[in-house]
Amino acid sequence: MKKIIAVVRREFVERVRTKAFVISTVLLPVFMVAMVLLPALMMSGGDRTSRVALVDASTTNLGQRVSQALGSEKIGKGADAKSRYTVQVFPATGDDLAKVRDGLIAETGFSSSKKKDGWNGVLVLTDETLATGKLAYYGGNVGSLEAMSKLQRVVSSALTGVRLAKSGVDTALLKEAMKPADMDTTKVTDGKQTGQSGTESYLIAYFMGFILYIAILIYGQQTMTSVIEEKTSRIMEVLTSSLTPFQMLLGKVLGVGLAGLAQMGIWGGTALVLSSQRLPLAGMFGMSADAAQSFPIPSMPPGLLVVFLLYFALGFMLYGALYAAIGAMCNTIQETQQYAIFVTVFIIVGFFAVFALIKDPTGPLGVTMSYVPFFAPFTMPVRWSLTSVPPMELVLSLTLMVLALLACVWLAARIYRTGILMYGKKPSWGELWRWIRA
Repeated sequence: MKKIIAVVRREFVERVRTKAFVISTVLLPVFMVAMVLLPALMMSGGDRTSRVALVDASTTNLGQRVSQALGSEKIGKGADAKSRYTVQVFPATGDDLAKVRDGLIAETGFSSSKKKDGWNGVLVLTDETLATGKLAYYGGNVGSLEAMSKLQRVVSSALTGVRLAKSGVDTALLKEAMKPADMDTTKVTDGKQTGQSGTESYLIAYFMGFILYIAILIYGQQTMTSVIEEKTSRIMEVLTSSLTPFQMLLGKVLGVGLAGLAQMGIWGGTALVLSSQRLPLAGMFGMSADAAQSFPIPSMPPGLLVVFLLYFALGFMLYGALYAAIGAMCNTIQETQQYAIFVTVFIIVGFFAVFALIKDPTGPLGVTMSYVPFFAPFTMPVRWSLTSVPPMELVLSLTLMVLALLACVWLAARIYRTGILMYGKKPSWGELWRWIRA
């Protein structure tokens, strides 16, 4: 046991001391914090009131209706919400339209430091606007597709109201009748509300599947590469004089797995803290409670984090053992591609199964794949996050995972003990079968 622990300690320390491990471990939490704070800060400070000069050359007083519609637009919600547009109407006729328009354009497009009372844009309305919807806008913010889309939407709504009023339709009544539904979604598990919305459940499921997919590929490849490097440098010949190949294999897989588990724990803990401490974080940066609710990182229950880390550890050790066996069979990284593709296919299928589970977490496909050890690390945590999973199903899935892990470690050890001392050409499938039977 002491020899296995020594190998585990060496593999763990060798990875956590590398610059790549430290940088990646720190960068993702920093990225999470940026994803939490930047959108809220941009929403609170980047969306400013626009000063719009409205040139009304229509004969139906269209400018007043459009001005009222623009003035009713707000930035944010609540009593302290600011107006999105400050509008001033400039009447014009067909004869002096060009003069009024050009005079206002001359006062447009300046920064606030150069001209505080300048216009952000000039909107021109004519009789043709009401008939065909054609209008012109001149401004310094025309490159912002979002700003132009919002402006076009408000003007279109005002034009619709004017057209309906001319036809004798009560626009206020029609607006009330056409008001869209606003549905709030809340996840329910075992008859109890969890407090998670549908969006949060989806984000958690996708996040877990993606992180597990990336981690298994990265750390599995590291295990395989480590075996090839030690085999090429002939260190294996020295190590086999002190401990058995099975002890080396188990220690290597556990050591690399613990390094990955430590990284996943740091990332998951960061997500848990950020999601549970939204209001204090908003207060630290002077943001409102509404801005805190817009944080894109959803809340992650502690129980889900435990299930995710448990399946991550079992899944990684299962795939890590297979990658280690592949490394023992080959002499170079290029040779591993022929065998590694079979392991990679299982990982890819497990990842894409997440999307099927998100669509129907209680369907027969998701339930069946939760019991297949090669796919369970991806599917069971996702099922747990999206729906209620009976405890016996979780226990059965974990039991099958442990049994499959032992079988894979046994199989990998049979290949590993012969392959680590085999040099030259890569073995054929018949030779691999003889290694296993030997």
